Amino acid sequence: MGTQRVREATYDMTVIDFHNHYYPPEYIEAIRTGPSNISVTVDADGNPVLHSPGDKNYIVPGHRDIVYRERVLDAAGVDMQVITFTAPGTLIESPARSVELARLINDALAAIVRERGNRFSALATLPLNDAHASVTEFERVTGELGFRGVMLFGNVNGIALSDERFWPLYERASDAGSVMYIHPTYPVGVEAMTEHWLMPLVGFLFDTTLAAAGLVYSGVVERYPGIRWVLAHLGGAIPYLAERLDRGYEAFADCREAITRPPSEYLKSFYYDTVNFDPKALHLAIDFAGPDHILAGSDYPHRIGSLEKMLASLRALDVSEADRANILGGNTARLLGI
Repeated sequence: MGTQRVREATYDMTVIDFHNHYYPPEYIEAIRTGPSNISVTVDADGNPVLHSPGDKNYIVPGHRDIVYRERVLDAAGVDMQVITFTAPGTLIESPARSVELARLINDALAAIVRERGNRFSALATLPLNDAHASVTEFERVTGELGFRGVMLFGNVNGIALSDERFWPLYERASDAGSVMYIHPTYPVGVEAMTEHWLMPLVGFLFDTTLAAAGLVYSGVVERYPGIRWVLAHLGGAIPYLAERLDRGYEAFADCREAITRPPSEYLKSFYYDTVNFDPKALHLAIDFAGPDHILAGSDYPHRIGSLEKMLASLRALDVSEADRANILGGNTARLLGI
């Protein structure tokens, strides 16, 4: 098949963007009126700007206007998105306020899916700074609201996701066969990342890496096998460092206490979104986890995200057209039952 025919074939494939972010207008208004540990200003273009310690997010129309977003998807050639909230989530608030805001966000996401289910699916957010309330909200969103999974942050105000306080949540998620998507937030040691946007550019990737390694070594992944784990940003450094994690299993007794196999064997069962637009990095992840565990992702509409780069990088991959179709949308469709 000639190059032109290959490119034409890819344009007929269903595209589902797994990694992108949305701020419901109801949430923006709730933190504007307070109480909240996030402050809201407005930029010169009329966009809300959310200020949290050491960070700020410019909430452009794509972040908050679902009709505008649909037009962008039409223009880009993206069929569907799995919308999620984003860091720092509600974890920056008091536990009681976190619970309240998580419910508001999840209700708003569920309404979008009900009204526009041909274009949008969603993963819920949880008030993880209240572990007990997170179980209650998980049961509500996966029951009453029909979500197929949730997005977790890479740490919970410095507490590891592997901490036993979260195990009741994982037990219920495993029993339900739910998706648990790990997205980074403020990393431990963020004080060293306050210049040059080092927190999102570097710290985020290692927040995800630490979370995944901790979940494996602690035995959480083995103990709760029904969970389908997804890692953001191509897994941080997981595909690159998996061999080193296996050497830790071989070298250190405490790295073997809670698991029965080398870490890479668990990590190869994870899914990885493609928010890394370097084809060489993408091929490393494909070689590591297999093309059936790679999910198209754009990080739209963040400034370092790009629908166009997502599509260009995936269409440039040296893979079979069947594998390309699965990466562009088929894998996400099967994972979430779309």
